[in-house]
Amino acid sequence: MTIRSGRAGTEGAGAAEAVPETTAIPRARPGVPTTPADMSAEQLLTAYATGELSPVEAVDAVLERVERSDPALNAFCLVRPEEAREAARASTERWRRKEPRGALDGVPTAVKDIHLTRGWPTLKGSVTTPQEGPWEEDSPVVARLRENGAVFVGKTTTPELAWKGVTDGPLTGVTRNPWDLSTTPGGSSGGSAAAVAAGMSPLATGTDGGGSIRIPAGFTGTCGIKPTWGLVPHYPASPFGSLAHTGPMTRTVGDMALMLEVVSRPDPRDWAALAPPEPGLGDVRRSTDAEELVRGMRIAYSPTLGGLDVDPEVARAVADAVAVFERLGARVEETDPDLPDSRAQFHVLWFSGVAKATERLTARQRDLLDPGLRAVIEEGLTYSAQDYLTAMALRMEMGARMGRFHTEYDLLLTPTTPIPAFEAGLESPPGLEGERWTSWAGFSYPFNMTQQPAASVPCGFTTAGLPVGLQVVGPRHADARVLAACRAFELARPWADRRP
Repeated sequence: MTIRSGRAGTEGAGAAEAVPETTAIPRARPGVPTTPADMSAEQLLTAYATGELSPVEAVDAVLERVERSDPALNAFCLVRPEEAREAARASTERWRRKEPRGALDGVPTAVKDIHLTRGWPTLKGSVTTPQEGPWEEDSPVVARLRENGAVFVGKTTTPELAWKGVTDGPLTGVTRNPWDLSTTPGGSSGGSAAAVAAGMSPLATGTDGGGSIRIPAGFTGTCGIKPTWGLVPHYPASPFGSLAHTGPMTRTVGDMALMLEVVSRPDPRDWAALAPPEPGLGDVRRSTDAEELVRGMRIAYSPTLGGLDVDPEVARAVADAVAVFERLGARVEETDPDLPDSRAQFHVLWFSGVAKATERLTARQRDLLDPGLRAVIEEGLTYSAQDYLTAMALRMEMGARMGRFHTEYDLLLTPTTPIPAFEAGLESPPGLEGERWTSWAGFSYPFNMTQQPAASVPCGFTTAGLPVGLQVVGPRHADARVLAACRAFELARPWADRRP
């Protein structure tokens, strides 16, 4: 077993860590992938079925990429290479017999260090979590992946208790963006996003309570979807309640749909889980007609979601992406859902959740936490039940408003984030230093409040070479519609061959 601890433990996560001397990330030749590490899950599965490639070869390639690239990126907090190779050998034998176990047999997969994984520590990015276990249970998302033959490579980094929109903390140090090692990959699923972007795993799990899948997907040029709340079963119950979603993180929309098909299957431990989605995700990922996927859709485009300040380069990339939908035959209108400012109410819900999650820590343990997390806990302890109920009332108002909005519009398009990735090790960009991460996440957390499906797909780059994300939001239960729009955009503006 390999468990990595970062170098930020003595300084806390607020200060930026020096960029490692090893700054070169291996580059794949543009065009057809030259190594299985750069192949999508769908490509790997096709190659397994034809005998052109084995899971052993794929897993070896991914582990070699981890060994080369992760010292600079710090995307993994635990890697179990021998267990991965053993699982790959078993998968190879199943494919040889033409008896694959499930939809993902032999596909290398990374697991965020929030999801319980049998036999592996799940520390939730915190120095206060005992490592000894016992670790006897898989969370629902991990159980569904295991049942379908996924090969687990390791656990990916997260800030403590997944509390913020960047990925650094006293336990594992600073995780970095493969496109520019001086910048953050976002968070809290930053380790998963960095792993996928760098070819260290084609699939990874993520969680999203305020943007924690979409923010890192946008910052790293990858794909991620926060499904309708309850679609992917969640256990143990999150302290953040119905703000917290689980979803897939991938390099392509096809892989995103494939993984969502698998992980949305039922689990009796989640008392609030929805029924599995209606058939349709497979049709989305197999479609090759971009126009057919979105023709006639009524799409709303909100460039600022009611007045958020947006970086000019981000705004241009997103506007160019929106124009693609018009060319594909969708009816696009620039408008706004007129949502109220919900940051204060989101803080009540989010910070109360953090306070609840840490209520049993001793004073000494609290002293070991990320300083920003300690501040949030103290604020969370000041809220009353009335404050909580007032915040919930605003959620219900927002949900009703978005429900009415989607009677007129099939989808809503926005930037994923108003800014590109900024300096690693900081909670907010220098101009907003001292502010909480929510000060720049105004495009993401409102849709946790409303529980809607929302995805991020790559839509361009800044002049500095940093990715820009397009957010696609749909009404509750319209996950397949969101993925159809993402797939149409991917077909019209493919991105998978452009890598860090």
